[in-house]
Amino acid sequence: MKMGFVKSILGAFAMVAIAATGSTAQAGLGDTVKTIKERGHLLCTGHNGTYLGFAEVDAAGNWKGFDIELCKALATAILGSPTKLKIVPVSFAQRFPALQSGDIDVIIKVTGWTLGRDTELGLQFSQPYFLGATQIAVNVGTGAKLAKDLNGASMCSTAGTSTERLAADYLTNLKVKFEVVSFEKAEEMRSAFFSGRCDAIALWGPNLYISIAQAPDPSKYAALPDILAVEPQSIAMRQGDDNFVDVANWMMTVLLTAEEYGITSENVDQHKAKPANPTIERMLGNTPGIGKRLGLSETWAYDVIKQVGNYKQIFDRTLGEPYKMKRGVNALIRDGGVLYPLVID
Repeated sequence: MKMGFVKSILGAFAMVAIAATGSTAQAGLGDTVKTIKERGHLLCTGHNGTYLGFAEVDAAGNWKGFDIELCKALATAILGSPTKLKIVPVSFAQRFPALQSGDIDVIIKVTGWTLGRDTELGLQFSQPYFLGATQIAVNVGTGAKLAKDLNGASMCSTAGTSTERLAADYLTNLKVKFEVVSFEKAEEMRSAFFSGRCDAIALWGPNLYISIAQAPDPSKYAALPDILAVEPQSIAMRQGDDNFVDVANWMMTVLLTAEEYGITSENVDQHKAKPANPTIERMLGNTPGIGKRLGLSETWAYDVIKQVGNYKQIFDRTLGEPYKMKRGVNALIRDGGVLYPLVID
């Protein structure tokens, strides 16, 4: 059963048009999961550079980050292993054409759910997996305390992102005159800002604070209190394939339910051997049904938890431990946040 915030398409097929490229794509019910199984690996988004905390490459050349972990979880749900995954580096501007052309199967790349993307680009979105505010950081030498103080300033931003538009809209509404300096790569944008090419930078909140912490001299930069927007980040797929949306949603529910019950990659075998309640029995495949209804293995949820972990484990190893980021609104509702699992019945 779909939640109200997940758009359901009842037709067997939906034609998707991309106004910017004129290309079209079509996905039938269940076609994407079938294609992934036949291919033997999931094609998921990386980044064309470094997007700290969410998609970056370590010293050994391996992809890591919060979004990468969700790619691994989705690959495990469908194919049984996080290794059956190919990360495709794409820029923010390239992600939508890449999805429609079939170069990737899914976008897990801090992608905000917007009206235009939902209607004009013909995308479907999962339930939000992360919530973050868009903010502006400045060189403290500008003396700016609020966004309204940025009249005549230059603003660094990443091309093809909603952040760029949000910053422009916000400053325009304040009747602030500014210059936008766009960059294809996030690291180029950060480098320009830290070298003094721009007076300010617009970023999605979590990445903004990580960027300041990684600056050569963090004391030279400060985040302004203005909140440009609060944006839900969701998994994006081609419109018309409800089964794939279902798989993404229930994967997220498994990650959150596992956290809720304290089920981790280390103790999941104990919970499977002695489940504490019917929900855990169903989730871990002791009671059949969780796999058949989605076209997956009956052990897919167990496999995800065992090989990737729960939501808290993913957050801690990608954002909490390396960047000291707090859960904040991205905690479970019981802990004062906004995230919650759906009901596994």
